[in-house]
Amino acid sequence: MLSESQFEELVGEALDDLPPFFQAQMDNVVILVEPQPSRRLLRDMRVPPGDTLLGLYRGIPLTERGQGYNLAPPDTITLFQIPIERAAAEWAEGEYLDRVREEVRHTVIHEIAHHFGIDDDRLEELGAY
Repeated sequence: MLSESQFEELVGEALDDLPPFFQAQMDNVVILVEPQPSRRLLRDMRVPPGDTLLGLYRGIPLTERGQGYNLAPPDTITLFQIPIERAAAEWAEGEYLDRVREEVRHTVIHEIAHHFGIDDDRLEELGAY
């Protein structure tokens, strides 16, 4: 398992690798890292037993913000380190660090897509799953 700082470095790399357009358009959003989702969160999100969350976006997507959007708390994107590392550990090939890096990258892009107003159904249509 990676240290918290090693994992956060991978998150930073994934954010730095985003195309400049997306970096510039991200507005009022904070990226957080937590060890894992709580049982309550999993229950509230209706995640079936045995499944988990790799990441979670909470906020008002850019596509839904109107003129009345001001003084709003920041949106949050939370990445869950333990589930991401477990998912990467299941891969059959490659060095562990590279597998975690790719899983972090995929999760960051997925959650940022939600910030831009792209829902799970559209991500599936686009082949993101």
